[in-house]
Amino acid sequence: PQWRCFFGDGTTLDLVEDVTAMSQRIDAFSQADSDRPGYIRFIEQAEQLHEISERFFFWKSVEDLKDTFDFKKNLDLKTLRDVLALRMGHSVASTIRGHVQDKRLAQMLDHFTQYVGSSPFLSPAVLCSIAHIQTQGGVWYPQGGTRSVPEALVKLARQLGVSFRTNENVAKIISEAGQVVGIHSDSGMHQFDAVVSNMDSVRTYNELLEDAKDDIKKLRKREPACSGVVLYLGLDHSYDHLLHHNFIFSDDPEQEFDAIYHKGELAPDPTCYVAAPARTDPSVAPPGGEALYVLVHTPYLRDDHDWNEMFPKYRRTILKKLAKTADMPDLESRIRYESRLTPDMIHQRFKVLNGAIYGLASHGKFMGAFKPGNRSRHLNGLYLCGGSAHPGPGMPMAMMSGWIAGDTLDRDCQAVVGSGENLSV
Repeated sequence: PQWRCFFGDGTTLDLVEDVTAMSQRIDAFSQADSDRPGYIRFIEQAEQLHEISERFFFWKSVEDLKDTFDFKKNLDLKTLRDVLALRMGHSVASTIRGHVQDKRLAQMLDHFTQYVGSSPFLSPAVLCSIAHIQTQGGVWYPQGGTRSVPEALVKLARQLGVSFRTNENVAKIISEAGQVVGIHSDSGMHQFDAVVSNMDSVRTYNELLEDAKDDIKKLRKREPACSGVVLYLGLDHSYDHLLHHNFIFSDDPEQEFDAIYHKGELAPDPTCYVAAPARTDPSVAPPGGEALYVLVHTPYLRDDHDWNEMFPKYRRTILKKLAKTADMPDLESRIRYESRLTPDMIHQRFKVLNGAIYGLASHGKFMGAFKPGNRSRHLNGLYLCGGSAHPGPGMPMAMMSGWIAGDTLDRDCQAVVGSGENLSV
């Protein structure tokens, strides 16, 4: 199973990778959907959207429609069909509800858009493709935890001759006549012909560039995605009814999304994501114990948010939700270790925009999927990657973003070298 879903009415449903098997589970779970292959049709549509995304959207620097479809070269019937298939003007939520009747099933499928920290009622239908990406590619766990991925990349990079200077603050990207010439860090000036920033794209322009007024004016219109509260809990008791991945759903998802994405308020009845990685990797917890990662989405930081005051109250809300809906009534008494992240901590530690853990919101039924491109249009030699650059947030997408930035930089360097110019990177 990929997820276990806990609903407020006491029911549970496991999302499995096999589409036919999942459809059969839905038949047994929901009488309203038992006589119609709605889930299968939804995944078929998600597959079509995924295939179009692979051809036009992924694996290259994209900022808007003109980077995807070349209508002068490709103005043919197939391209027009692809454009129509994108269902521009429709939301993720409306697309899902066109296929499934049960509110619980719709809520489960809505949460694919939580990978990008956005509301399914505001996000474009093309993001339904995430459902097929997960169905096709599966759900994977790197042994040792997520941290083992960057550790492996660092090891490989060092083997290839890359040097790292960590714990050194970068204060400024220096440019002359529209061209990057270096950076200024704690240790002084360093000359470079190209710079890749995986800091939030808005904050990169706003805080690291001296002359980016036009860029800031445009980017300030971009809304941050949601933020979140994370609880890291070490328990002296394991909850065997949990899977590795679990969603404990809100009783009223529309109220939840309205609070987070419209009102900028904490959801009174939040959905909780709970990871229990000991199901896959027993080394993360002592025998009989449990290591839980609990994530609850919150609004991005507002001026009136004081998380020193807000956190203790919301922690109680979260623990009550887990006790009631996830059948963990003795959770608090089992805690032997606890740590946390709050939106203000996330904002400071990870240099993201207003504590947004997914970069920029994917809102807008027409253009919501687009993020700032990996090759800056405004400064030669500046490249962007990470969750607030194309193609967007989430670990696989952020890694793809790094790949695109690196590949684009490499191609640009080859073009310069091929022209006979000298280049230092």
